[in-house]
Amino acid sequence: MIYETRSEKETFELGRKIGETAKPGQIYTLTGDLGVGKTVFTKGVARGLGITEPVNSPTFTIVQIYDGGRLPFYHFDVYRIGDIEEMEEIGYEDCFFGGGVCLIEWAELIAEILPEDCIAVTIEKDLTQGFDYRKITIDCAIPTLRFGMEV
Repeated sequence: MIYETRSEKETFELGRKIGETAKPGQIYTLTGDLGVGKTVFTKGVARGLGITEPVNSPTFTIVQIYDGGRLPFYHFDVYRIGDIEEMEEIGYEDCFFGGGVCLIEWAELIAEILPEDCIAVTIEKDLTQGFDYRKITIDCAIPTLRFGMEV
């Protein structure tokens, strides 16, 4: 599915709708260039899960855990992963296979350990469409997943 957003607010709202419909055990991979809006989208997912505390990208800690919503939320930023063993050291399996929701920024860097049923989210800019335009592609194994902002 392809969604188009034209502001940070719309990108956040799409994330929020995803968070509202997220189920225990779902893993979302999030790819896109620096500055494309991955953290804005992630903040929306967290809000949709009912998390009200500030959400920041865990670039240096690799994972940030939020327990204040309807499901635990595990926000990974693996941009600085040097070796896949670092993921084992932080106990990624407890997050991936637990009862919460995972969102992994830069997931392509740890592709070898990702389960097959991840929901892939790709965010792209197209400056010919305007500075705040984003094309958000969601590929998943769940054909009924709908968020009401389809193109």
